[in-house]
Amino acid sequence: MKKNRNELFIGLIFLGLSIAAYTVHYLIFRDPHHIFIYLVGDIAFVFIEVFLVTLIIHRVLDERDKKQRLEKLNMVIGAFFSEVGTQLLTKMAACDPSRDILASRLVIDNKWTCQEFGDVVKWLKVYSFSIDHNRVNWEEFKTLLGEKRDFLLRLFENQNLLEHESFSELLQAVFHLAEELVARNSFTDLPVTDSMHLTGDVTRGYKLLIVQWALHINHLKKDYPYLFSLAVRQNPFDSAATVVVKE
Repeated sequence: MKKNRNELFIGLIFLGLSIAAYTVHYLIFRDPHHIFIYLVGDIAFVFIEVFLVTLIIHRVLDERDKKQRLEKLNMVIGAFFSEVGTQLLTKMAACDPSRDILASRLVIDNKWTCQEFGDVVKWLKVYSFSIDHNRVNWEEFKTLLGEKRDFLLRLFENQNLLEHESFSELLQAVFHLAEELVARNSFTDLPVTDSMHLTGDVTRGYKLLIVQWALHINHLKKDYPYLFSLAVRQNPFDSAATVVVKE
């Protein structure tokens, strides 16, 4: 209310100043006809000015601001994969009994187009992911996510994440998995029900992680070829991939 009163007060001051200026103009030149001609002209131009400012200039500035926010967010996503995402995806893929099916679609190279990335993302979103709980080394998962827990918490503090719903969902899934694992003192003789519960958490994170990974690789290919090169050489689904440059 106080802010509205201040704005109203300021508006009345400017209106008063305008009336005073027109009054001085009339007292000096005694020409109301001239005053009203320009007054009506100025009022008529206000509508064009509002159109230019609100629909064109504002949209351009908004698009530029949105692009800058997304660029910052892509940097956060890149940090996530460098710090924990790629390692986690590699461990999850090793527990996937159908890994070869994914590998047949995810051997990425420099020839991939945006269309190919788009097609594989659509395919991943409907693909039925699975994790074999017998292949999971829970202690390794606990160690990795336990060490990165503070890093994940810091990511939650980034307000730019609100701009990216799918990455926020991924981050929540990974952090939940970390919480579940850290809460258990031992994984020896886990009941089947608990093992399956944890496997469900891994599967959920696996699907979200691999979709986000494919989107991130596409972004790197378009804007950061040198980072794309490293990501391809660390591809967990390419058995021939090696971080050492051989060609």
